[in-house]
Amino acid sequence: MLPQEIKNLLPWDVDLLSADPIGGSGSNRRYWRLHFSSGLELIATEGTVREENEAFFYLSDCFRAADVNVPRVVAVSPDRMAYLQTSVGDRSLFEMLDRIDLIEKSMDLLASVHSVRAIDYSRCYPVAEMDRRSIMWDLNYFKYCFLKTSPGLTIDEPALEDDFERLADDLLSSGPKAFMVRDFQSRNVMIKDNEPWLIDFQGGRLGPVYYDVASFLWQARAGFSPELRNAMVSRYCRAAGMDEAKFRRELPAFVIFRLLQVLGAYGFRGRWERKEHFLASIPPALASLAEAITPRYPYLYRLMAK
Repeated sequence: MLPQEIKNLLPWDVDLLSADPIGGSGSNRRYWRLHFSSGLELIATEGTVREENEAFFYLSDCFRAADVNVPRVVAVSPDRMAYLQTSVGDRSLFEMLDRIDLIEKSMDLLASVHSVRAIDYSRCYPVAEMDRRSIMWDLNYFKYCFLKTSPGLTIDEPALEDDFERLADDLLSSGPKAFMVRDFQSRNVMIKDNEPWLIDFQGGRLGPVYYDVASFLWQARAGFSPELRNAMVSRYCRAAGMDEAKFRRELPAFVIFRLLQVLGAYGFRGRWERKEHFLASIPPALASLAEAITPRYPYLYRLMAK
């Protein structure tokens, strides 16, 4: 049932035919797909954090002004906790991963997001930039929500922290930086009129561009082949005007970082909240991490060898 604050936002001149809940989100936000008698379709959202909603409103305006494919916010409740946005399709790229052309277009979409310069990062949520502290938040997410929830595993904490510090140094020494979507993956790319649209960017911030490429191409359940990943890295570099050799040198640390971050999320959402999708994502993410980890991070390397 729709909350009253969303009902108050509905257009008065058309009848609401249905309000279908949209599930599967990793957040506590709630979504509904609204169908109206005129044929209009909108997405209703009930947020949980006002500052997060405000970041979405602001960034949507920034990206639309730069002709990036994102939804348009059409109505916001007085308390800024609920809103309506345009629908950008009812199928995600995750459901269409056999379409190489759409994967290629998604890499072009990412390059267009990274090209947007007129962003006031002080309006991002929860932080303006990926810094050492936010990196350690994600690494500790992995430690406490994944490693420490793994039965029978004893952790050498000083050795693990040494690897974390080395990885943070590697990440912070990389550039260039742009708007980092942070969760750029196929479930957050919708397909409308044969074009990809980005729907989840409210947690973005200034950061190295490599992170989003790693998030997309190493998404655990997508199962992209090494050959496709290689081709899409080249596609992104051409679209973004990047030095491909430099990009490939910097990318591996971000692949490792992203996989550690998502394993923390899978541990929390799967093992604690018992959400089946996240539990099912753990084995492929572990396999990807085992493939990606290098002796530069010796404790994690030994841990994955087990």
